[in-house]
Amino acid sequence: MTTTATRPSSAPPARPERSGRPRRPWTLSKAAVNGTLLLATFYTLWPLGWLLTASAKNTADLLGGNSLGADNFQLGRNLGDLASTGDGIYFRWYLNSLLYAGIGSLLCALVCVAAGYAFHVYRFPGKEKLFGLVLLGVLVPTTALALPMYLLASELGIVNTFWAVFIPSLVNPFGVYLARVFCAGYVPNEVLEAARMDGAGELRTFWSIGLRMVMPGFVTVLLFQFTAIWNNFFLPLVMLSDNRLFPVSLGLFSWNAQTKAFPEYYPLVITGSLLAVVPLVLAFVLLQRHWKAGLTAGSVK
Repeated sequence: MTTTATRPSSAPPARPERSGRPRRPWTLSKAAVNGTLLLATFYTLWPLGWLLTASAKNTADLLGGNSLGADNFQLGRNLGDLASTGDGIYFRWYLNSLLYAGIGSLLCALVCVAAGYAFHVYRFPGKEKLFGLVLLGVLVPTTALALPMYLLASELGIVNTFWAVFIPSLVNPFGVYLARVFCAGYVPNEVLEAARMDGAGELRTFWSIGLRMVMPGFVTVLLFQFTAIWNNFFLPLVMLSDNRLFPVSLGLFSWNAQTKAFPEYYPLVITGSLLAVVPLVLAFVLLQRHWKAGLTAGSVK
């Protein structure tokens, strides 16, 4: 009778099962990420919260460090003082900023989208070299261009006028670059060819089809430029000397420079800064739905 030898199994021995609940290594990382996001949110919203409470305080509370207290609430009085100081000059600054930023950003976004559309759709000699100059303009800081623009405005005779601040706001090299990127992703050539075959001209094709498809890019450039013009300070400081033409940023700076000699301007600066934030918040809130809707709208088929 023969016996057959069996080879030992090469499989590793089974590990004993661990008792207790399984470990969750992602728990600590999730808590760390949430904690970091909370800290970032608190860091971002803290200045706005301080501005909300400080704008309702008087000079004594602000200088005494009681800007965060809930007592002595007098926002209405501060708004009344803001409207009466200098015969309501603050709201003239506010209107100037709305004109500079509102009309300027709208026209700038239209110019940038048209330029980006042209760079994407058409072929012409020196196209990439010209676009390289646009990218070079992105690298140049706007503060470095303030003095050359002042000299150019002086030659044209528009220094200390509305146009000295408004015309430079119509040019944004980064907006042209961004618009070309959006056109490359949202404007298919097949749709443009179909529009041309139907007899649409180039302007009609851009206005009715190209601009509608690239609306997310238009809104993006509009928001960026509106924020940049609204917060613009150095160019108006160089160009303007008449305080009736000041934007709200330069006007508040002129008041803040007088707070050491006249402390009563301190609540005006804080309350005026609170009102200056409102258009930026409204612009982002009102245009956000168009931004999101445009990101998912349109297709080739």
